[in-house]
Amino acid sequence: MSQHSVADASGLLPRLIDRALAGEDVRITRDGKPVVALVPVRPSDSDKPPVTAAALDWLASRRVGYGKAAQDAGALVSQMRDSGTDW
Repeated sequence: MSQHSVADASGLLPRLIDRALAGEDVRITRDGKPVVALVPVRPSDSDKPPVTAAALDWLASRRVGYGKAAQDAGALVSQMRDSGTDW
């Protein structure tokens, strides 16, 4: 871990950023107390490639359907209710 005062860090910032990107723990101090840590920013979702029409077509061609229900849900519930059986 390296510590640098705000005054020193202002002149060394490009080098300190490179060191933080390389994995070093870099701290900036004020009045001898650590106040800031330089850490790399993780890639965001915006760094991912966009979804293309070809990708969506590929997914659609592999989609598994559920098919048509044997009975309407409302009719099934009514039948269960009217049968008198404890479910």
